[in-house]
Amino acid sequence: MKEKWFKGLSVLYHSAVKITGEQVVYLDPYALQGEPRDGDVIFITHGHYDHFSKEDLEKVRKADSWIVVPEDLKKEALSMGFSRERVIGVRPGEKGRAAGVAFEAVWAYNKEKPFHPKENQWVGYVVTLNGIRYYIAGDTDMTEENRNISCDVALVPVGGTYTMDPSEAAALVNELKPTGAVPTHYGCIVGNKEDGDAFKKRLSSEIDCRLLLSF
Repeated sequence: MKEKWFKGLSVLYHSAVKITGEQVVYLDPYALQGEPRDGDVIFITHGHYDHFSKEDLEKVRKADSWIVVPEDLKKEALSMGFSRERVIGVRPGEKGRAAGVAFEAVWAYNKEKPFHPKENQWVGYVVTLNGIRYYIAGDTDMTEENRNISCDVALVPVGGTYTMDPSEAAALVNELKPTGAVPTHYGCIVGNKEDGDAFKKRLSSEIDCRLLLSF
């Protein structure tokens, strides 16, 4: 039964996530191989180059793709030629649907680091697909807001410097108590390849952790 939580879920590179099921969903596509052009919905967490890559958006978008972005990136998405009715700008706390995929935009920010200030209103997402609630945290620290997220599978950054490190990320996930967890944002641009193992070792034994990033 455990496999169902990870079926169709992949971490392509860094923080680029793909979920395949009723629809094909991408989150922060970046440094991708090939041009599948199969994305029904594309979610962007914030505007840093390794999360909002126009080159990679072109690799995954179709003529009728939806794109969900923080409000400050809405004009950028429109300038790329996405249909106006298929561009959704969001702020933390907002909910919606795109191509039948339900989502919630949630807070993602640094508390003491300067890289992702709260006032930017950048986001992570809780995406419901295949009957599973996936929390894709974006670039964030542990915050009062994300300590209260309900999810089945948590995908969290563990590379440190700009986000949580393995210990901090594990502490968050242990509070959330999801069925499954997947570390992201390590061993590519920031962090070490060993960060995934360090995160996994700190998790509660009741949480099934999968290291889906390949190097």
